[in-house]
Parts: sequence; structure tokens; C-alpha cells
Amino acid sequence: MFFVMITSVAIIGSGPTGIYTLKGLVAGQRPIRITIFERESEPGKGTPYHPDMNDRAMLSNIASIELPPVCETLVDWLGRQSDATLAELGVRRDAIDVREFYPRVVLGDYFKAQFDQLLVAGAARGHDIVVEGGRDVVDIELHESEIRLLVEDQDGAQENFVFDHVVMATGHDWPETTEIKPGYFVSPWPAPILKTIPACKVGILGTSLSAIDALVTIATRHGGFLLDEAGVLQYAPSPGSDALTVTMMSRKGVLPEADFYCEFPYRPLDICTPEAVDHLVETRRHDLLDAVFDLFKRELAACDPAYAAAIGLSLQTVETIGAAYFGARESSDPFVWAAMNLAEAEANKANRHVVEWRYAILRMHEVIARAIPHLHDQDLDRFHKYFKTLFVDDYATVPHDSIRRLLALRRAGKLTVIALGDESEIDNASVARGAVVAVGEERLAFDAFIDATGQHPLSARDMPFPTLRQQGVIRKASSRVADLLSEGDDGAIRRTGGVDLDGAFRPIFERPLTNRLYCGSIAFLLHKLPFVQGITSARDIGQVISAAIIEEVDKGELVAA
Repeated sequence: MFFVMITSVAIIGSGPTGIYTLKGLVAGQRPIRITIFERESEPGKGTPYHPDMNDRAMLSNIASIELPPVCETLVDWLGRQSDATLAELGVRRDAIDVREFYPRVVLGDYFKAQFDQLLVAGAARGHDIVVEGGRDVVDIELHESEIRLLVEDQDGAQENFVFDHVVMATGHDWPETTEIKPGYFVSPWPAPILKTIPACKVGILGTSLSAIDALVTIATRHGGFLLDEAGVLQYAPSPGSDALTVTMMSRKGVLPEADFYCEFPYRPLDICTPEAVDHLVETRRHDLLDAVFDLFKRELAACDPAYAAAIGLSLQTVETIGAAYFGARESSDPFVWAAMNLAEAEANKANRHVVEWRYAILRMHEVIARAIPHLHDQDLDRFHKYFKTLFVDDYATVPHDSIRRLLALRRAGKLTVIALGDESEIDNASVARGAVVAVGEERLAFDAFIDATGQHPLSARDMPFPTLRQQGVIRKASSRVADLLSEGDDGAIRRTGGVDLDGAFRPIFERPLTNRLYCGSIAFLLHKLPFVQGITSARDIGQVISAAIIEEVDKGELVAA
């Protein structure tokens, strides 16, 4: 007599990556024993969308139309909520729309609902699913045929578990302590701690949506946003908050642009296609980045000849394209530019008009990303330093309401934006509170200072599981030297950061240990996969990992009874 061995899978984390992984697993035909470990006591919301981490005024930067459905779309889920629930979420029923942006906590409630639906659907399909809320995985140890987890509960009690497959879906990595010294915050999360900042001079490092979120959290602590008689958003400071002023700062000193209208699903590209990039990966080993950049220029010129001519695209190189792209914005007042850009974006949305150069860059970023893991180390440095910023700026546009809030705070005399350039210095050691920022000869003192530059790439040495580090199976990602065809080449490898993973996100190593550990944690993927951020990336990672596990499960080893 024989029976099919039941595969056991652990998912560490119940945010979007864990949820999309679970979605793929429960779709499998053979039963799986799935255990989900979540550090928070309320699984299914994800740190970026959890109410304990976010202020209710913080907006997500993904519209419903772009959010990959789990069991249903965000709009469908919102549409079936009661009026009382929508009021609690701060969502008007008549404003529910596929192109609307919603607060982060709304997405948290959506993901929680989808998570719960997956648990029910998975059980109905015969899967054995256990959710361990309030339990933190503190160590991982690989063995020849199994993976051992050490799990700690909120009281400090520890317990060992053993699994066939383990998925690290821990998402973003935020520091345990945010305010590392009085008035100096190394992260804008958890947002509630920013509410402790009094009305004073505040500095925020960064101008992206994360920085805007920090700004709005502080602003709503000391005032409120309201519409005037003309329907224009204004900021009304609370009594006693006259001392509040906020300075946002970044190297370029530019604000993000407003979300732009585009066709979705995306129109296919004609020149910079996946097939063309894959062909270059296979054939252009020593000058891959420049060859890909040529595809980029040809596609952009074909999509929007007028824009290409305006920035002198034909003369640009990898090193100069950034200056051409940002030149007009950098030479303009950031708030004047923001007001003009917002008016343009609002008109284009109303008229369903596509700005072709913006749309082309947006569509190209995921295609060009196919080449990044294949770049040698010098070109990887060139990409990160000069080329990547175009794509990040283009896809990291922000909700229109975020720009309206910036302009309202500017009109109220509460907000300035400065460019730090390349020679600035931030000093938090010589002051009792906050920080002093030196920009050239000028020194700006802030009573409170927030680093809101977002998630930074992590490498092998940052892996939080000590036994896994000691086993030597987590290594820095690598790329080959500049010219693999040069005389005397020995195929030498240079370490480039990140974590060395195969196509299924499994660590690459030679030791006789199981290879069924999957690293889907965003922070460890950013170096070689720089655009792996956001919910669509979580979906992609979850699909790849769950498919790899299902393939193993479908092999279905028969075991003698």
C-alpha cells in the first residue's frame, strides 16, 4: 500500500508577497500543509498598510486598476462594503473608481479580507492551513531534506518547527527603533511616533511619497486640510502651531510628478521589447548596458519624436540622460512646476490623453529590468548611478491629492524644498536634538529630522537569521568582470551586493543541503532587481515561488505505508 506524502510549506510574513504566494499554493491540485507565521498579532494586512504603522492620511501610490486582484478587485471589494464601513475607511461611494487612489490602511483592510478568503478557499480545496499570528521567526537552519525554524511568541517563548519548503515573504525591513536619539528619526514608520513631534523646525530627507506621507502625518497633527469656497485645498494650522515649518530635501531638490493617465493594460512596445532585450542578453556580453540604452532611445524617439528632439535624445548617453530628463524641473521652482504638472495631469485624466514619452518610459522599465541581473559590475554601477533614476521617477508618480497637499502647505507658509547636491552633510552627533544639515556654506538646524528615503537594499550580511548566515548559504549576488571575452579571462566573479538567487528566488550554494528556501523579501532583491518594489512585484514574486513549490509537489513521491 502506498500513499502520497503531504508537503509542508511555511510562509514567513502575511503581507502582499505572502498573500500572493498563498494564492498560488492553494490553487494547486494536491493538498499541502501550509503554516503562515506573522510577527504582528493581526495577520493579513502587511506592514506598509497596517493601521499601527500608518497614519490614516497616508495614501497608497497604486490605483485600483493596477492592483493585481487576489480573490476580487479592490473596486469590487469596496463596492460591496456597507456605507458605515466606507465612512470608517474615509471612502465616498460615489468616488469609488478603478483609477482612484486610496489610503494605505484601506489597502490593508482589502488584503486582510482577501487573506481570509484564501484561507476558506484553501481549506475547501483540501489544504491544511494554519495561521500563527503574533509569532516571529527568529532563526532558520537548512538540513539535507528539511528546514528547521525557531519561532518566538510575544512572551519570548520559543518553539522549533520543521518544513519541506520555507518562503521568506518578510517584505520591507524597517528598523526596530525609529527615534534613535531625541528628534532624529531613521524612518517615517511607524507613523504614529511622528505625531509626537511638536510644532518646530522639521527636516525631512527625501521628497518621494514616503516623505510626503511623513510630512502629511506631521501636518495633520498640527492642523488640517480643507476646501475653500472655490474648491481649492488649503491648510489650516491649529492654534499654537505657528512654530511649525517643514523643509523637504533631496539631492536634486525636485518633487515627484502627479500620477499621469495611461492606457491599461499596457500597449506593447515596438522596439524595446522583451525579445529584443533577451537577444541582447544572449549576444552582447561586454557592452550590454549601452546596447539596451540604444533600444531605449530608439523606442522613446519613435513614441514621442517631439520630446526626443526637446531633450536632444540622439546625443545622450547613459551618463547624460538623467541631466537631460530632469533639466527643466531642476531649473524651475519646485512648487511652480508641481502646480503646472498637476494641472496638466488633471486635464489629461479628464480627457483620457496619454503623454507618450511618459508612457513609453513606464512601459520600458520592466522590459529593461530583464537585463539588469546580467550586467557586469561596472555597468551595474553605471545603471544605478545614471539611468535608473529616470524609471524610478516615472513610475513613482504620486496621487493628485498628495500634490494638492504639498501646494496647500506651501501657500500656508509651512513648507520649503531644497536641493542638497552632492556635497551636503547631515550631522546628528553634535546637537542634542534633531540634526544640522550643511549645504555648501549654509548650515540648517532642525529640531526634528526624519530620514524618509525609503527601503535601502540589503545584502547577505544583513540576513536576520544567524544560523542561516553561519551555514554560508546566503551569499552576495555576483556579476562577471567587464569583458568576459578578453584574453586570459578566467571567468572571475566580483561581488555586487544583494543575495545570490536562482530564477525561483532560491539561494545558490554548493553544500549538501536542501534548496527549498525561497527569498521573496524585497530588501534583499533590490540590488540586482532594482524595480522590485510595490504590489505588482509582490504578485510576480509570489507567482514564481508558488509555481516552483507546486512543481515539486506535483512530483508526488509515493511512500510505502
